[in-house]
Amino acid sequence: MTSQNNHGLPACLVALLILLATPFTTLAQQGWVAGKVPSATGDLNTVFFLDSKRGWVGGDNGFLGRTDDGGRNWVRQNIGTSAAINDIYFRDKEDGFLIAGNTIFVTHDNGMQWTEARRFPPSEFDGATVELYSVRFSSKKKGWVVGSVSRRDQVIDSILVYTDNEGETWQRQRAPARSELIHIDFDNDRRGWIVGAEGTIMNTVDGGQTWNRQTSGTTVTLYHTEFRNDKKGWAVGERGTILRTTDGGITWTPVTTGVRSTLLSVEFVSDDQGWVVGRAGTILRTDDAGASWIQQDATVPNNLFALHFNKKIGWAVGSKGVILRYER
Repeated sequence: MTSQNNHGLPACLVALLILLATPFTTLAQQGWVAGKVPSATGDLNTVFFLDSKRGWVGGDNGFLGRTDDGGRNWVRQNIGTSAAINDIYFRDKEDGFLIAGNTIFVTHDNGMQWTEARRFPPSEFDGATVELYSVRFSSKKKGWVVGSVSRRDQVIDSILVYTDNEGETWQRQRAPARSELIHIDFDNDRRGWIVGAEGTIMNTVDGGQTWNRQTSGTTVTLYHTEFRNDKKGWAVGERGTILRTTDGGITWTPVTTGVRSTLLSVEFVSDDQGWVVGRAGTILRTDDAGASWIQQDATVPNNLFALHFNKKIGWAVGSKGVILRYER
């Protein structure tokens, strides 16, 4: 994940749509079909689809691409930032949020226009730099964002901020960990989990009022977590790490896969079937609730940073503008 300075840019800009010249290019015909998002000059860090047609990808240099035809064609949206877009999340069909550098952007019109909702400048952190990574809402009003605070490229603290008024205002909440916080996921309006550096896993059971550390049994960085319900959850990270819990995170058990690549995103489409993507084109699949994993053919060597399924269609995005599509 990379960050670029976006200071001095206007606070609110209307999204400017620029039609990208080249449509989705098919590079393979079976399994995961690989292509490129035109005009994405760097890595793609996140992908989110509302339905089978409408979706977004975000990446380096403030790149935001939108499709309205299931990824056949993409348009670029200029939201007025040069910082890397690290996450995109829609609370419903109209209201969405994206994270870029130290700034939270919001849309209320299905992603046609994006405006700045909250920026966390160095002046608020004694000159230190904030980098935000993940945003999730547990209900219409309540949402959280996690990230890190750094000075001279050294992480000195975590950052956890929340809103209880639909994203109108955001307040900082102290987390019981100073390590980099990378991803947040909620099972319902009361139960949520956060993962991050040094094997950090935190959990709330009271709607985010309090967060408590869970014992992960590892010190590697965990990049992503996914929960299907209050019991079943997974976390993935460095050195091929996959952790599995069946008791809400009271105990986490490592799963042996034989893969050593860093794993960056996990998503389950049912209680039994799930996917993981990571560096060097790594794609893993499970059909037994994560008890065992089988490596899949990604068809590309690119690092894969994010994964998203919408019903039967899956998407993965990664380095050098690569995007993969899978239909179950």
